[in-house]
Amino acid sequence: MEGPINGGMLYHEVQESKLCAVHCVNTVLQGPFFSEFDLAALASDLDRTEHQMMLEGSAASGGDAFLSEESHNVSMDGDFSIQVLQKALEVWDLQVIPLHSPVAEPAQVDPELENAFICHLQDHWFCIRKVNGEWYNFDSLYAAPEHLSKFYLSAYLDTLKGFGWSIFLVRGNFPKECPITSGEASNGYGQWLLPEDAERITKSCNSGNRHQQHHRDPPTPVAVEDDDLNAAIAASLRENGGGEVGISGNDDDDLEAAIAASLAVDNAALPSSVTLAVPAVVAAGSGGAPESERKDSGLQDK
Repeated sequence: MEGPINGGMLYHEVQESKLCAVHCVNTVLQGPFFSEFDLAALASDLDRTEHQMMLEGSAASGGDAFLSEESHNVSMDGDFSIQVLQKALEVWDLQVIPLHSPVAEPAQVDPELENAFICHLQDHWFCIRKVNGEWYNFDSLYAAPEHLSKFYLSAYLDTLKGFGWSIFLVRGNFPKECPITSGEASNGYGQWLLPEDAERITKSCNSGNRHQQHHRDPPTPVAVEDDDLNAAIAASLRENGGGEVGISGNDDDDLEAAIAASLAVDNAALPSSVTLAVPAVVAAGSGGAPESERKDSGLQDK
């Protein structure tokens, strides 16, 4: 039987500038495998390849190619495209697959069978990763990895899709150990944590003011679990009429009011543009972001 990877430690990177793509790749791999300079080099290679293909296509058609000097793979402020993340993970023989792809259909039914997901909305990337049999949200906007129970993993992914996040599945042979020594692993924003340390940090942050999260943060796993539980309780009360469980009509009203207030707080924390995108996503039945959102994004998934 194989032992825990990295001695049971979790590798997490805290947000630095706009390097969330770097943090996302490294937390998928569970180690400081790539720097921003590595991803910039991959972006440059992709740009050269794309320009060459455009020139060849123009020559074949007898027309003149108009080549923009602007990169489609890295923005001026350091945001990277999905193609760059794909290239980085291909180095480690990992595939990045859109969750709405037919190939990823088993993951749509039972995501617990997978090992990692990459989530993207506008200019933010983060990964959800299974480490030593447990799922964690490695969002770099969080001070530590946030544990996700297996029961709520599917609900959380569905919630992200509902708010317009693009989700990608990562498959392949993940590194079992980080080949970099602890002395070399200090990149200024990476840290190794025991699961109990991560839980302690998360609880400490939750006891503070968690409503001051980044405006593009998805609803937290705790909020998703609470909403699902409250909805189930409310449905049960409606079915039983409150009598079988000894709850009066007034108590029903109080409970429903509390649930409504909780949902209102969660919705208020999200930008109006994201909230308006929900009907389009649900109607399309797709895990990708709405087309209008893609056009507004600084980088588009090609």
